[in-house]
Amino acid sequence: MDKVKRNERLAAMSQILTSSPNRIFTLSFFCELFSTAKSTVSEDVAILQDTMTQFRLGRLETVTGAAGGVRYRPIGLAAYGRDFIQKICDKLLEPGRQLPGGYLYFSDILSAPELVHGMGSLIASQYYDVGADFVLTMETKGIPVALMTANALRVPLIIARHATKVYEGSAVNISYVTGNGNIETMALSRRAVKEGQRALIVDDFMRGGGTARGMIELMKEFNVTVAGICFVLALESPKKRLVEGEKSLMLLSDMRDGEPLRVRPADWIEP
Repeated sequence: MDKVKRNERLAAMSQILTSSPNRIFTLSFFCELFSTAKSTVSEDVAILQDTMTQFRLGRLETVTGAAGGVRYRPIGLAAYGRDFIQKICDKLLEPGRQLPGGYLYFSDILSAPELVHGMGSLIASQYYDVGADFVLTMETKGIPVALMTANALRVPLIIARHATKVYEGSAVNISYVTGNGNIETMALSRRAVKEGQRALIVDDFMRGGGTARGMIELMKEFNVTVAGICFVLALESPKKRLVEGEKSLMLLSDMRDGEPLRVRPADWIEP
């Protein structure tokens, strides 16, 4: 193989690392790929670290130990901060989105690849240190954002369903009370998760937290610890809150008749 120039190595390394968030690549991997010395690859990594920090393109971390190396995490991305969430809030304030019964239409937001990728990366940036083994969501609207969160964390996505599917084998079924006071069923295959794992719950909307509470109870049936809970959108002042310690990307004012709709980024999101 011909000698690879530094600018070529940097371009290739950047693409490889950013396309596989949270995956640890050993320096030997790049040494073999580029047929170059480990000291040279270490210099390349240092250049990429400085560049990503300077332009807020994410964080490149070195991991020590026998299984160590370098990994990319989409933390502090300039493209996915408060301005990014504010633009989504502005979209949600467009005329015609407020629906009867105190609902807000945002299915189009949850199906836009660029938006869900950014929201997933932003959520993942808050939960890298909780040790989640998988992301859990409820069918169906929260799946795109939960999938992008799982991708950024490099863990599987597990989907709880409203009814047992034959092709998933035996399942655990529980009943839970929704934010509207309705009683619904939640089911998850016994093969989906393992005892002792840690779950990150990601869902689309929280009114009072009934569905999230149901997922917490479902995880107890599997002896799984809930390491965090995050929503795309949450009611800012719910009459009854059934979960604690949750985060959300956006906060929605209680939509009462005659009052203007208000949607704003959550306070924890940095500029």
